[in-house]
Amino acid sequence: MTTLIASSVVRGTHQGESHGGVFLVDFTRQSVTQVIDWNTVDIDWQGRGWDRGLRGIAFDGERVFVAASNELFVYTPDFKLLGSYRNRFLMHCHEICVYQRRLYLTSTGFDTVLGFDLDSNRFCFGLHLVAVGSGYQGAPFDPETEQGPAAGNQLHINNVFCDTTGMYISGLKTAGMMRFDGRTLIRLVSLPRGIHNARPFGDGVVYNDTPADRVRVRAAGKEISFAVPAFDESRLTHTDLDDSRIARAGFGRGLCVLDDKLIAAGSSPSTIALHNLAEVKTVSVVTLTPDVRNAIHGLEVWPYS
Repeated sequence: MTTLIASSVVRGTHQGESHGGVFLVDFTRQSVTQVIDWNTVDIDWQGRGWDRGLRGIAFDGERVFVAASNELFVYTPDFKLLGSYRNRFLMHCHEICVYQRRLYLTSTGFDTVLGFDLDSNRFCFGLHLVAVGSGYQGAPFDPETEQGPAAGNQLHINNVFCDTTGMYISGLKTAGMMRFDGRTLIRLVSLPRGIHNARPFGDGVVYNDTPADRVRVRAAGKEISFAVPAFDESRLTHTDLDDSRIARAGFGRGLCVLDDKLIAAGSSPSTIALHNLAEVKTVSVVTLTPDVRNAIHGLEVWPYS
């Protein structure tokens, strides 16, 4: 067992109410500690998620990076705010990741992945994704200039993951996971529309199949899947809001790999499940709240325990 860090988005909240936070979840003790309560009036209150809540989480030494919709925040491991950074091409950020000396951020509102230099603390890289025929192309740009892509949300890019083999990018409308090797962008594997958190896993891929309420691992021609934890509707709270403004129960988002046999996946109402691949069994579940509006977003292993 281990400790995970999770961020959340609360849909359907009003100004003056909390619309997300950051939590440390200790699976050994089955305990939850809220370390950030996100409450600001400087957000866009339209639609479902929009500017609400906190998003991707990443680490660099003694710095904890947490993304909001259009701002990157930096904390100490005991959550003292060190600073924050904005860029005009960062809009409706989702997941983030650190690779070598850069932090990469998905900018859903621009169909873009941005790179943030961890040594100079500046946005140094941009990759704009566009659909071309049955495939996609990536166009690099400098995010520190005024020259760049127009705002748009054609692909709903929501995840980026990097390793020695390349940068892997996916989203609700990409119909697969793409790989960028620095020159070309190819669709490496076809996946259902509406997915979250797709990333390489062994010789395959792991992802949240959000429309199907399942977490899936596909590798070597085989597939393992786990159902998102289900809830008795009588236990749910805040179900009296208009459906267009709340996250449904069972909405799967947030995913991290603990090792080659254990993965953690998030869902709403804010719940984290540990799935054992060797046993094909869900081995532990922690629910942060029965509030159906509250959905897990970012999810990572906490490295400072």
